[in-house]
Amino acid sequence: MSEQHHATPDYQQIAARFRPIFARIAEGAVERERNRVLAVEPIRWLKEAGFGTLRIPVSQGGFGVTLPQLFQLLTELAEADSNLPQALRAHFAFVEDRLNQPDSEARQRWFRRFADGELVGSGWTEIGNLKLGEVITKVTPADNGWLLNGHKFYSTGSLYADWIDVYAQRADNGRDVIALVNTHQSGVKLDDDWDGFGQRLTGSGSTRFEQAAVEASHVYDFSERFRYQTAFYQHVLLSTLAGIGRAVTRDAALAVGNRKRIYSHGNARQVKQDVQVLQVVGQISSWAYAVEATVQQATHALQLAFELHESKDEAAIQQANVQAELDAAKAQVIASELIPRAATELFNALGASDTRTSKALDRHWRNARTVASHNPVIYKTRNVGDWEVNGSDPTFIWQIGNGE
Repeated sequence: MSEQHHATPDYQQIAARFRPIFARIAEGAVERERNRVLAVEPIRWLKEAGFGTLRIPVSQGGFGVTLPQLFQLLTELAEADSNLPQALRAHFAFVEDRLNQPDSEARQRWFRRFADGELVGSGWTEIGNLKLGEVITKVTPADNGWLLNGHKFYSTGSLYADWIDVYAQRADNGRDVIALVNTHQSGVKLDDDWDGFGQRLTGSGSTRFEQAAVEASHVYDFSERFRYQTAFYQHVLLSTLAGIGRAVTRDAALAVGNRKRIYSHGNARQVKQDVQVLQVVGQISSWAYAVEATVQQATHALQLAFELHESKDEAAIQQANVQAELDAAKAQVIASELIPRAATELFNALGASDTRTSKALDRHWRNARTVASHNPVIYKTRNVGDWEVNGSDPTFIWQIGNGE
């Protein structure tokens, strides 16, 4: 029996295992944000609880959750701290890639590592003056394996990781590959130099590889990467936006409920009874609900793409991958509009005192805007329109670099 045909786990039962950890993470989120303290401890709590094994089959030490269940859990985690799902993005993508490959001892060895708490970070984006599509990072054949050399930016999650999923090029034949390199060696140098105004604790700095050793079996041809990867990566960001929406609703309701000071031209003796303020909170809650519902609906197309990956029906596989990409794109259009808007509307329910840095309520907008800037939404909207009008397939893979 293939993995996707096992009984679906009970979501509430699995979520109950992690919700106390999510609550503990949420308790320290504001302090970490204010003092820019990397989430090393929260990541450790998640590792110890087996969070990194969510998609791994139960028979191999994991929880065997479906993709809709995975992204719902990431939404709950993002409500606690929106940095953490993004920091784990590369890890879950590499697990997904292994799930799409035939079972083997090598695959089982990866799953055992993850069951032991090891995590994967990201190293895909080239830095420096390079042409569009150019890959400067190289893996070179060496005795008993490979040597990796290059420089990456946006190395999300790598500061917390034991391995980095590196997009590189083979020096011997020029083929694009993924190299899994262990971070616990002198040839891997990690810098906490991410200076974005949001998502500041995702571990998204730069990474240098200087003659870093890579095991012989840890270089994979990029052409064999799982086909719905772009939609998968986007779904982690979508879940993060949905979680931010939850957090904005939570903080709006809490702040309004506790607020004592009123305006002379308000509508009630208590803010929590002011009908206009209640309308603001209701609007925020509704936007957050719409985004979460949209994101969850889109995950089902992704699940179908996974379920069909072993089939021999190429037409059905292609159709499922197109649908997964389109559904993720449409969800991005909705989430990128409504969650930053909700994070701004929050302040219409409060007062100037709530803009103090000690409360860090601005982090919701900064984080949402940063997440929404990944994979430009204008091109997603264009892809959706081109499909609707002309039946053109969406863009599955793209690169970034200097233009003409």
